[in-house]
Amino acid sequence: MRLRVEFTTEPFDLDEAPAHALVAREVIETAELDAVDVGPFGNTAEGAAGRVLTAVDALLRKSLEAGATRISLQVNVIDDGIGEGDR
Repeated sequence: MRLRVEFTTEPFDLDEAPAHALVAREVIETAELDAVDVGPFGNTAEGAAGRVLTAVDALLRKSLEAGATRISLQVNVIDDGIGEGDR
């Protein structure tokens, strides 16, 4: 199974990226996920379910430790193209 995660961390600071945002970015960029896209207002990444779930756990823990007061995230299952007969 493949998953896509979308997330934001708060509070926002438009002048300088806060520590929690930098930590979240580092977690996602080093998690060996596919299609990583980080930006100031939202971040997405895709990958194998186990890797995404491990990254989400680390992202939550480390971002909160770095000062995030709110983390919004959404996880979606991505069609991996494998039909029922192919499993």
